[in-house]
Amino acid sequence: MYAPAVEAARGVRDADPQVAGPAHGDRAAGVVNEEETLRAGAYGLLAALLRAAPDQTTLERLRGLDVAERPGEDPVATSLRMLGLAARDSRPGGLADEFQALFVGIGRGELVPFGSWYLTGFLMERPLSQLRDDLARLGFERQPDVREPEDHVAALCEVMALLIQDGVAHETQREFFERHLGPWLGRFCGDLETARTAVFYRAVGAFGGAFNELEQRYFSMRV
Repeated sequence: MYAPAVEAARGVRDADPQVAGPAHGDRAAGVVNEEETLRAGAYGLLAALLRAAPDQTTLERLRGLDVAERPGEDPVATSLRMLGLAARDSRPGGLADEFQALFVGIGRGELVPFGSWYLTGFLMERPLSQLRDDLARLGFERQPDVREPEDHVAALCEVMALLIQDGVAHETQREFFERHLGPWLGRFCGDLETARTAVFYRAVGAFGGAFNELEQRYFSMRV
């Protein structure tokens, strides 16, 4: 389904993470199978693209997703193909400007990529406090050089990737997703896909939205 995301994210998703898990590995690790490796790769790719504008190396990796359409492919595969096509027509300088307009701006960008904003309409609200409690319980902490709140969409995708990579129980993954990411990721990706200043990032929004729907189904089948 989304196997190409693993290769596209290789060497990208672990660069300058916003959160870090416990170095001493005090979370009980389970078996990480191929399906879970693919899920972690998809989260890692999404986190990398929402953390910063892609550089030339990242664009070259993404262009490898521009493959021929396959009969009966699912929405995630289609969105990955379109992401590769968008990367082929993009350049780092233009993407830096697009990222700035979308997520930074003067005062604020066109979109506000934080959970508290989507859940309450304000930054630094109760959802962030609840997230911090859960991150502490799971052994995660914000990197000291990161100033953004922990409910940034890229940071939350990084946490999901790390939970999967560490073989954390699916129930724990599901609880974290349903409390902190699932309630708003689809809306955010929809806004990104239709944002006025988005060009390349429309494809990122489509990929995130398709993957979010897949994750919703994944967790509903494992209840």
